[in-house]
Amino acid sequence: MILIENLYKKFGANQVFKGLSLRVPDGKVIALIGGSGSGKSVLLKHIAGLIRADRGRILLDGKDMNSINSRDLAALRSRIGFLFQGGALFDSMTVLENVAFPLHEKTKLSADRIEQRALEELDHVGLSGSEYKYPSQLSGGMVKRAALARALITDPEIMLFDEPTTGLDPVTGLSILRLIDSCRRRLSFTGIIVTHEIPRVFDFVDRVALIKDGVVYTEGGTEVFLTSEDPLIKAFLGTLSDEEDQGEQNPSKFDEVVKR
Repeated sequence: MILIENLYKKFGANQVFKGLSLRVPDGKVIALIGGSGSGKSVLLKHIAGLIRADRGRILLDGKDMNSINSRDLAALRSRIGFLFQGGALFDSMTVLENVAFPLHEKTKLSADRIEQRALEELDHVGLSGSEYKYPSQLSGGMVKRAALARALITDPEIMLFDEPTTGLDPVTGLSILRLIDSCRRRLSFTGIIVTHEIPRVFDFVDRVALIKDGVVYTEGGTEVFLTSEDPLIKAFLGTLSDEEDQGEQNPSKFDEVVKR
């Protein structure tokens, strides 16, 4: 479903991608991990067609996002759902209006049918009874649930999650990951989750890709990461030796490992 080949992108003097390649098979969900500033969120925006690469290809179902015309690009985007890090809800709209918005914009469904679909999606994410609240009246977890409902309302084939648990306590964060997994089983979408929830997210994904120095450093099944002796991977997993603060990720040590 998603194929990225030899991707290059530069912002000013900052070369973010240096020939990055990645494949996400149809129906699979991959966790995208890496240090701060490694380009994880930037990669999601490339896949969504919000940013164009300097060089390389991004193919969705065989169609290159960089070379198609605007009409075909819009058609591809309609097949993608994006859960932004902060939720990106419209403050002036109720939860129901936020969730219904994509259907008003992209379909010719009747107002009654749109409302029915929005209410159904809110029920799926556990927000029944909150449809007439405004984003300012919601907790952080509820904002994420509402944003997820809005992203899923068009039944996307591809879902992109940008740090879906950022700003949430561990219990709420876990509930969001479980909700994403439940929605994935219900809708069978292909997905990428950018996250620092390591290794907890491994229970909810099929594969993991680690970005370092503008390329995919390692990619494989979760067991590859969990059993790896690579110092960089161990730093991400917080499984350094006793001399390296075993069981707890040491930021200074982690930064040292990343720079090698």
